[in-house]
Amino acid sequence: FPRLNIANSPTRFIYQNPLLLEDGSLIGINGPAYKIDFCSNLKWINDEEIFHHSQNLDYDGNIWAVAKMNPQSKYVEKYNFKAYEDDSIIKLNINGEIIFNKSVTEILIENNIVSDNFVFNNYLSGQKDPIHLNDIQPALNDTKYWKKGDLFLSIRDQNSIIHYRPNKNKVINYITGPFAGQHDVDIISEKEISIFNNNTFLVDNEYSEVLIYNFETQNFKRLFNDQLKKSNFKTITNGLSEILNDGSLIVEETVHGRIILFNNQGEIEWEFINKDKNGKIGHLFWFRIIEDELFIQKFKSLVKNKKCLN
Repeated sequence: FPRLNIANSPTRFIYQNPLLLEDGSLIGINGPAYKIDFCSNLKWINDEEIFHHSQNLDYDGNIWAVAKMNPQSKYVEKYNFKAYEDDSIIKLNINGEIIFNKSVTEILIENNIVSDNFVFNNYLSGQKDPIHLNDIQPALNDTKYWKKGDLFLSIRDQNSIIHYRPNKNKVINYITGPFAGQHDVDIISEKEISIFNNNTFLVDNEYSEVLIYNFETQNFKRLFNDQLKKSNFKTITNGLSEILNDGSLIVEETVHGRIILFNNQGEIEWEFINKDKNGKIGHLFWFRIIEDELFIQKFKSLVKNKKCLN
C-alpha cells in the first residue's frame, strides 16, 4: 500500500468507529487496525489489509472488521484488475491477528447472487467499487431467524443487506427494499434489524431515514421519520443510527458533522455539531454508544485511578 503513509499521516488520521474495551484499551481502524492501552501505548498494529468504516465484537470477543483485500481474491485476481476494490470481511482476535478473511465478491458469486463475470462487467463499465461494504453486525445469540455467529453485512453499492453464515459460506437472506446507499445495520430484537437508509434514490431523496425490517412479517417501517424530516436530516454517504434500550434514537449526519438524540417520544433531547472555534464544521466518523452500566462504572474507576506516566 504505497500511499499508506500519505493517507494516514498525523494531519489526516481519523479514529474510525473505535472499540473501547473494559481495561480502557482502544482498538481503532483507518488503513491499519491497531490497539493502544489505557495509557496510550501502542500494543499492536495490523497493516496486512486496509481496514475501513466499522468494527464490532462477536460473542467470543473477536473483532469483525471491514477491509480491502491485497492480494485480491481469486475471482478478481484472474482479471488482473488492480483498481477493483475487493472488500472483505475480516475476523481479528484480540491480539490483532487475522483468523478469517473472505471477499464479499466471492460470497456473492459462490452463493449465485451475482454471475462469475460480475467483476469483469462492473470494471469495464467503470464501476471499480461495486460492493462498498460498510458494516458487519455479528449475531450474539440464536433466534428463530438467525444463529449465533451469523453476520449481517451492509453493501452500499448493491443496495442490500446480506445475512451470511461464515461457517457454511452461505447467504441465508439477501435483503433489498426501500433503501439505497445504506450504511449501518444493527440487530435490535430477536426478529428485527435496523438499517440506516441514506436514501440515494433519484426521486424523493431529500432526507435520510432509519428503517426497521421485521423477519417475521418481512415488512419495513420507518422510525421517527417526520422528526428526521423536520430536522432536515440528510447525509448522502456514511451515517449511523442507534436505537437505545429505552427506545430513544441517536443519529449521525456524518458529512455535516451533526449528531441528534431523540427521546422515545421523538422529541429532540440534544444536538451536537462538530464545529471548531472558527466556525468550520468537520466530519464525524461513527460514534459508539455504551449502555452497559457496569462497564461505565469500571471505566470511570480506571479514569479516577489513572496511573500512567505519559
